[in-house]
Amino acid sequence: MALSKIQPASMDLTANYAFTGTNSISTIDYEEKKLATLTASSSATLSFTSSIDSTYNIYKFRFVDLHPATDGSIFRFQANAAGGSGFNETITSTDFESFHNEGDDTTGLSYQSNQDQAQGTSFQTLTNSCGADADQCISGELFLFDPSSTTFVKHFICRTQSANDGNYSFDVFVAGYFNTTTAIDEIQFKMSSGNIDSGTIEMYGIN
Repeated sequence: MALSKIQPASMDLTANYAFTGTNSISTIDYEEKKLATLTASSSATLSFTSSIDSTYNIYKFRFVDLHPATDGSIFRFQANAAGGSGFNETITSTDFESFHNEGDDTTGLSYQSNQDQAQGTSFQTLTNSCGADADQCISGELFLFDPSSTTFVKHFICRTQSANDGNYSFDVFVAGYFNTTTAIDEIQFKMSSGNIDSGTIEMYGIN
């Protein structure tokens, strides 16, 4: 089918126009549904212990204005495989970050070899050290892929933005996988020390 060019200079942009034709895209096969919201209130942990199943291929966790109670603490997460407990699944991961301070005299981009894991079972770091000033907080998103698979490892990617305890902006990129072929059905978030004073974590299912 030949396409006719429209000359903007010849159009009256104050008028209404109608265009006819056939749209070859019948449907958009995409769905994102909010499944749960956890609200912190001096919370030691925030745990999603239901609704992570085979219904969705991807689960997204959105962090909105998480405020740590303790200055310099680090936001982290772990998981339980089905039937497991203790939030100590085996992780191999990477971590790099960019940063810029309020004084505009320090910037950087670097890999964080002290924040990754190689077959570790610790809680995975998702931020640099965070500030607990009244106006400081953490926001970002984490994606968990096909957690119900019993064939493959469970990949995750995360990006967070936080106000650092040294008055830096930190943009942190974390990715890795849970090295298990057992389904993952529980996720827990917490700070390295102290509570999550306030803020929300939303969980979405995506197909």
